[in-house]
Amino acid sequence: MQCSVYNHFAPLDVGIKIGEQKSTTALHFLTVRRIPVLAVILCLIGIPTLSRGSGLPEASYRYRSMLVRESHAVWGLDAPVADFAAQLHQESRWRVQALSPVGAKGLGQAMPATARWLATIDPQLAPVRITSPGWDIRALVVYDHWLWARTNAANDCEHMAKVMRAYNGGLGWLYKDERKARAQGINVAYNFGQLDQVNAGRNQSAFTQNTEYPRLILRKFEPQYIAAGFGRGVCA
Repeated sequence: MQCSVYNHFAPLDVGIKIGEQKSTTALHFLTVRRIPVLAVILCLIGIPTLSRGSGLPEASYRYRSMLVRESHAVWGLDAPVADFAAQLHQESRWRVQALSPVGAKGLGQAMPATARWLATIDPQLAPVRITSPGWDIRALVVYDHWLWARTNAANDCEHMAKVMRAYNGGLGWLYKDERKARAQGINVAYNFGQLDQVNAGRNQSAFTQNTEYPRLILRKFEPQYIAAGFGRGVCA
């Protein structure tokens, strides 16, 4: 991370959850004009500061602390928060009221049936509250974690690519692509350039969208969110 000083910083919210207890330290809205020396010190000692001039949606900064908290709660302190931020970017551009033509809603574009199912695997998602930012964010990281446990790959980057494809197109289709690829002698431990060349039967537009989904998230948007201080990503 490069150390840069801007006119203002987003809130820094670092939370650690152990059992039912959570300790949170928050540093709210320091401005260069008011505390220039402190801002420089924070940069030099490595505390991330977020530039509002990065070109990312303003809402991504608004919900950053919520995303960090839920990611750590579900995935642990080493959670790839930048990947989840990039996924939210791709899904809705961080628009809470986003609605797709097929009925997907909210930040993570959950379908109503999927939302109801998620509430059965995570009690904290009941009752269903699609378009509530907190619910949407937790639902996305919970679903990604569930998919991670049911997929595998050669490394974390390839693994996350499979998770993203399953989130977008369904785990069943990912499994079908893997079976067909194995039958063709393709190494399914690698998504990029291997598994993503095999279509088990979807129409071409759906297949193209599904294979491009992890590329956009992990290769285009992940670096932007890492650079903006959202944490680690698995493909960096």
